[in-house]
Amino acid sequence: MSSAKTTSNPESTIDSAQQVKVLQQNNAELTSQVKNLQKQLDVFKQMLFGKRSEKRPFDIPAQGVLFPSEASESDENNDEKLAKQKISYERGKAKKGRPENCVNAEGLRFDDQVPVKRITLTPPEIEGLSEDQYEIIGVEHRYKLAQQQASYTVLEYEIPVIKLKSSNELVSAPAAPAVLERSIADVSFLSGMLVDKFAYHLPLYRQHQRLEAAGITLARSTLINLVKRSILLLEPIVDAQWRHVLTSKVIAMDETPIKAGKSKTKKGRMHQGYFWPVYGDSDEVVFTYSESRARRVIEEMLGTEYDGVLLSDGYKAYSSYAARCENITHAQCWTHSRRQFIEARDDEPALVDEVLEIIGALYANEAYIREHKLSGDDKRQYRQKHSAPVVDQIMLWVKTELEEPSLLPKAPFTKALGYLRERDAALRVFLDEPDVPIDTNHLERALRPIPMGRRSWLFCWTELGAEHVGIIQSLISTCKLHNVDPYTYLVDVLQRVSDHPSKDVLELTPRVWKTLFADNPLRSDLVDAV
Repeated sequence: MSSAKTTSNPESTIDSAQQVKVLQQNNAELTSQVKNLQKQLDVFKQMLFGKRSEKRPFDIPAQGVLFPSEASESDENNDEKLAKQKISYERGKAKKGRPENCVNAEGLRFDDQVPVKRITLTPPEIEGLSEDQYEIIGVEHRYKLAQQQASYTVLEYEIPVIKLKSSNELVSAPAAPAVLERSIADVSFLSGMLVDKFAYHLPLYRQHQRLEAAGITLARSTLINLVKRSILLLEPIVDAQWRHVLTSKVIAMDETPIKAGKSKTKKGRMHQGYFWPVYGDSDEVVFTYSESRARRVIEEMLGTEYDGVLLSDGYKAYSSYAARCENITHAQCWTHSRRQFIEARDDEPALVDEVLEIIGALYANEAYIREHKLSGDDKRQYRQKHSAPVVDQIMLWVKTELEEPSLLPKAPFTKALGYLRERDAALRVFLDEPDVPIDTNHLERALRPIPMGRRSWLFCWTELGAEHVGIIQSLISTCKLHNVDPYTYLVDVLQRVSDHPSKDVLELTPRVWKTLFADNPLRSDLVDAV
């Protein structure tokens, strides 16, 4: 037998080598994509379930397993117990269990368990007269809904109809004071409702449930209308506060998303709008709403008249706007720069720890400035002496690291280095301007009620509703910045706004109100009711 001879084909060997090379490249690309997707997933897990602290990793306790692989038997039993129950309501029929002895007065319905405080109004014509000089021939009753802390009260106004015996003239007391014309709501209820929703993030439907539990029957649409009418009264005050903010030497600006109104391009979806909070150097913040995040929004808000320093994060719309305005100096936030390295720590832990230590020296200098209450030229000189060399050290370190040939262009650490290099000039502004903060943390603390409220009331039905949210949140957030109780402020201002001269509307902003009226604010009739 003859053995078969095998011959090797050079072309097939070359083709195989090329295929292996292509497969290796594809594998490397897929591995890189998986790695990036895993990073995104980790970020989303941290945002949803983890702590949002930016402390160093070794200072943060372990979060534990976010997604357990197996569900316990008790969880399965609970799922069975929490099966959905279908509940139907018929229009025009009262719910079962509602008391039959329900008082119905001018659209305000309440039962016996609701406390009623009585206020007697007397006409000024009988002052100084004895009881035999007039005769009470009837008593009218008016009711207003009031609110105490964590409870509701109905104010009952007794309005006697008086007949003067000397002239047979019928007289009556003036009408009960009202913030909103022909409304059943007392100013205490209006203020409490606004504070509950926008300061404590209690949606109106939950407030409606609490009213029902207290024995008070109101339509939810009534609450919506009361909120709308009250906020419209406060709009001129926010306009005045906005004009004052624009006179600030330094303003901080940011944007945060909000779902508002129906989407014009995607059926069945809501439009992605934005609140643009602006923080002035007198500790005043104004929230304005816009349907866009474009640069034109900044131009419409600040225009070309603003002359000062604009402090922001690294969003390029701000730097693009500042580049077009010769009278604006653009400063940027060191916290956002630091955050870039925190997100890149998994790639280069040693290098990230090194730069975070250096950036920490800047914040140590700012802590010293606050502790010793340095300001003006003393503050500038201290920053020039102690912080300027630190910034030089950071930028030199960035330049050196970017020259390292082993860095991958799309790596998070490389992007963090490029972030600092591109913003070198804007990150140095605080060294020469003592009134410029090192970061925008003060603004982020002020805008926190928006994302916190968004977790509760989720969205705004209309863009007009979003504008109303911005109006009331501007006042409540500014009250907190000036240590003013928002409830006390709103009770006072809602009663003043209709009679206060329009040219002096600035006096009703929380900053000025604290000086003029905080010592003796106007109160609700609830305080004097028996």
